[in-house]
Amino acid sequence: MEGKAWHQLGEEQLLETLGSDGRIGLTHEEAAKRLQEQGPNELAEKDGESPLKLLLNQFKDFMVLVLLGATVISGLLGEMLDALTIVAIILINGILGFYQEYRAERSLRALKELSAPSAKVIRGGEYTQVPARDLVAGDVVLLESGDRVPADLRLIVCNECSIDESALTGESVPSTKEAKPIASSEIPLGDRKNCGYLGTMVTRGTAKGIVTVTGMQTEMGKIADLIQQTEVADTPLQHRLEQLGKILIVVSIILTVVVVLAGILHGQPIYEMFLAGVSLAVAAIPEGLPAIVTIALALGVQRMIKRRAIVRKLPSVETLGCASVICSDKTGTLTQNKMTVTQLWLGGRTIEVTGEGYEPVGMLKEDGKGIDPKGDTTLRRLTQIAALCNNAELAQQEINEEAKKRKAGKGENAQADSSEWKIKGDPTEGALLVLATKTGTSKSTLHNLYTREKEFPFDAERKRMSVLVSHQGGRMVCAKGAPDLLIGQCTYVLWGGQVVPFTPTLKSKVMSANESMAKNSLRVLGMAYRDVKSHETCDNGAQAENGLIFVGLTGMMDPPRKEVKEAIYKCRQAGIKTVMITGDHGTTAEAIAQALGIMVRGSRVVTGSELSGMSDEQLEKIADDVQVYARVSPEHKLRIVQALQRRGHVVAMTGDGVNDAPAVKAADIGIAMGITGTDVTKEASALVLSDDNFSSIVAAVEEGRGIYENIRKFIRYLLASNVGEIMTMFLAMMAGFPLPLVPIQILWVNLVTDGLPAMALGVDQAESDLMQHKPRPAKENIFARRLGWKIISRGILIGICTLGAFILALKAGEGQSQQLVHAQTVAFATLVMAQLIHVFDCRSSRSIFHRRLLENKFLVLAVLSSLLLMIAVLYIEPLQPVFKTVPLDFRDWALVIVAAGIPTFAMGFGSVLGSSKRRRKGSKITYGGNTASPRLAR
Repeated sequence: MEGKAWHQLGEEQLLETLGSDGRIGLTHEEAAKRLQEQGPNELAEKDGESPLKLLLNQFKDFMVLVLLGATVISGLLGEMLDALTIVAIILINGILGFYQEYRAERSLRALKELSAPSAKVIRGGEYTQVPARDLVAGDVVLLESGDRVPADLRLIVCNECSIDESALTGESVPSTKEAKPIASSEIPLGDRKNCGYLGTMVTRGTAKGIVTVTGMQTEMGKIADLIQQTEVADTPLQHRLEQLGKILIVVSIILTVVVVLAGILHGQPIYEMFLAGVSLAVAAIPEGLPAIVTIALALGVQRMIKRRAIVRKLPSVETLGCASVICSDKTGTLTQNKMTVTQLWLGGRTIEVTGEGYEPVGMLKEDGKGIDPKGDTTLRRLTQIAALCNNAELAQQEINEEAKKRKAGKGENAQADSSEWKIKGDPTEGALLVLATKTGTSKSTLHNLYTREKEFPFDAERKRMSVLVSHQGGRMVCAKGAPDLLIGQCTYVLWGGQVVPFTPTLKSKVMSANESMAKNSLRVLGMAYRDVKSHETCDNGAQAENGLIFVGLTGMMDPPRKEVKEAIYKCRQAGIKTVMITGDHGTTAEAIAQALGIMVRGSRVVTGSELSGMSDEQLEKIADDVQVYARVSPEHKLRIVQALQRRGHVVAMTGDGVNDAPAVKAADIGIAMGITGTDVTKEASALVLSDDNFSSIVAAVEEGRGIYENIRKFIRYLLASNVGEIMTMFLAMMAGFPLPLVPIQILWVNLVTDGLPAMALGVDQAESDLMQHKPRPAKENIFARRLGWKIISRGILIGICTLGAFILALKAGEGQSQQLVHAQTVAFATLVMAQLIHVFDCRSSRSIFHRRLLENKFLVLAVLSSLLLMIAVLYIEPLQPVFKTVPLDFRDWALVIVAAGIPTFAMGFGSVLGSSKRRRKGSKITYGGNTASPRLAR
């Protein structure tokens, strides 16, 4: 039965196709037979890898294999502490990776929880309740307000029924249902008014439906299948670290072999050179790099939590730093998901209504000036109708601890205001109720004055609702509905406080106002009333809604979040494109996009029906020009993300509903809403916004960029230091000098200088203009932007200066008994000092002179700790024979400091002079492959 256009079938054809009876349903025997054939009504989960296999997969990474090799070498050298440290690093990384993958596999379990646990059905002519998993195609299901739809249904009876389908379609307003067939075969899910879908929620009324498909054949099942099929791509950081690991192993092996062979050819003992070569190999591979990356990411995660962004997958943090497109759902993400009346039209007057959300606080303004609702007869009548012709409830509810934290995070007094306003019922009616309350017309007060006698509910043909109420001996009909149909029932109009005939001219003015409000993407409702004579009968809507007095129009919308416009502007400044993807209609989406500044010159809006007619290649061609996608399905969202990725973009996808989950999972970084987001979307995401605030994404992008730059900083520091060590040994061997460093000194330098200072760089403050650069290219090499040159040039200088200090000390100590040991101690101290000075240079992309020296307190403490450890091995007598050192005097330290400072300060002065020349020429420089002014590129 899969693939049928159920919405096109009439009731008789539908029942015949499904072999069912709308009155008595299926027999128990037939239901049991079909359950055996069709399987249970639940979302299937594909066989995943066992926990053991997931764990073992963590140790297949190339860098891990390199580290295992370093472990073996360290063990052969007798450096068991080093070997144990490496093993600990490997295990910690493996366990973290396993936990993240295991958590990711829970996406489908969360999706399954959205299924209704039970369903009310008619079987064998009897009303009964069965587990939802036992439903089969052909079952007759009964729905009422508050029920979760238990399977995909074709509705055959609807009594004022509305279903909230926002989690599936992304449309903010509940879908009003009707039973009649729909002729069109190609129609979006949100427009299939005669269908109900698994996992959606009935907000109003009752309905009867026939189960058409169950389990994985449902629309929710299709999403589940998309989630299973969507491959999770490696992050740019993972690619770059793998690339770095391969480079390091090749370079270290080549240079180590060259050093060993050169030493042997110049007469050095083979065994001693072998030990020196192995020590160099261990030093060349920064085995602490994965641990430092993990620590940098973890600390960045802590900072992001304070900025309301919760990271679920550590490597994804830095991905935000190169995000070039943010695809955002509209409802609840860019908007508040709270329908709000923002404009009124009364007898030729336009009135602005202030205030947001469901809190009944706001003003009414006409021509920019506040008005008193109590003194305005027409306005008071309109708000009375809004409150009386209404089934919603407005109430304050106690907020939970998490909501209090969010208020505190925004600077609000959460203790003084420990409750928030909530709507129970239809959001549209809720908005009207809030409007009435803002003007002092509360529903509770009106209920004391008016008694509802009858209700004539909304239906798809009349497109209006009315109630008959009695008050103080009289009776009145209050009506609301679509303006174009409501004015046809009106004979008079309230104009200037007076009831006057509703002439064609006045009707034309009403329709003109309606069209104007609709163009601004307002959902417009008309309001009307009439007094009912005591002897008059109102048995149906036609009798009640005849000869009405038209009062005015109300325009409402789901308002944008206040902070979003500024956040989108910041994204544009940072070179990040914002794309809105929504299930709402194109005009509504375009108006919101324009209000938020998403639409730019030359951009376009594409609808789901247009997308369906495009091939993937056609979509890819236009993807860069589209700012808004409207009326889209889950499959469309996934195609959009993949098209942008094929264009070379790093895509962040935000969402809250189940319909967003496949695209969120497929994106380079998926971002879920923490408050309104479903568990499915959260489990599929890499980042969760605890305040559902789009502006928190900008903060996360800034943190992501900062974290990546810090990773580059300590890679620069570690590798330049290691190049310095290798060059010291290489040049000495090539020139025929004795070993300037003994193996234990090489290992000690590697252990002490590579540890704490590198970690301190991982928490360094970002440079001030970080968010004024365009995103770095997704395929940017880890050594891009002259990082490779900086590593090699500084490393070579460190090596030359260390060897120079060694040679000078060797010549100055000729004839002394410990001549070589003294020179090696000088070289050892010079190498350590050169690295500890160089670490401050690594804080800036320019030079040591462009950042405040003591700004990073952790780095200062780390450098002081390393200095103390170096002094300890020089001056504590029991350690001197172990590390082959002797105490240094004042002249030695003068040589050490001068030699150690040359690499950093010489290059620093050169950078300052070069910057001055560029500024004088007004030249442009490149950042991350993007040309920018010198001011922006710094």
